[in-house]
Amino acid sequence: MIRVLLADDHAAIRTGLRMLLATAGDIEVVGEAGDGAVAVANARALRPDVVLMDVRMPGTDGVTATRQIVEEGLAEVLVLTTFDLDEYVFGALRAGAAGFLLKTAEATALVDAVRHVAAGDGVVAPEVTRRLIAELAAPRGAAVNGRAAAAPLPADLTPRELDVLAGLGEGLSNAELAVRLTISEATAKTHVSRVLAKLGVTSRVQAAIAARDAGLA
Repeated sequence: MIRVLLADDHAAIRTGLRMLLATAGDIEVVGEAGDGAVAVANARALRPDVVLMDVRMPGTDGVTATRQIVEEGLAEVLVLTTFDLDEYVFGALRAGAAGFLLKTAEATALVDAVRHVAAGDGVVAPEVTRRLIAELAAPRGAAVNGRAAAAPLPADLTPRELDVLAGLGEGLSNAELAVRLTISEATAKTHVSRVLAKLGVTSRVQAAIAARDAGLA
């Protein structure tokens, strides 16, 4: 059973999400929070698998809450919000959120996203994946002859790990990486964990940004 904590300042939205997720069969909503501070406190107390996090909330916002939850290793965070390419969304993903989904997403897409994030895969709304990663990556390199300079990667990344990182830059799941590299899904997951550790990041989205910065994707 996947344990989920809902963090949104609108009670009606939390109620709707609870009802929607209850139909999945393998997902249990274990708690709710109306602001980021309560979300962090509840994540510490309940240790959910996934926090479904809004970014715009009164008091402690979702970006700050995401950073604390990820840094403490309390849960994976899936951002669920309206999409307007603002700094809140960018900040949440850079803070370590495992994924980003629009509130307009279909019910099946939301349920699938929760399952993927719980399984260790990253999820970004498909209609904005390329634009979002490009926007996130763009400011981080200095321009050289009109093009962004490639950011250096850790020297200890192996050729196979570079292949994995390139796949993460394309948004591939563990299963898709396994097919591309002709390895088992378990091996792909191990490679992803090693890549994240060597990059010093906590989420696949952050790794995807690093891949874009380095010119791998």
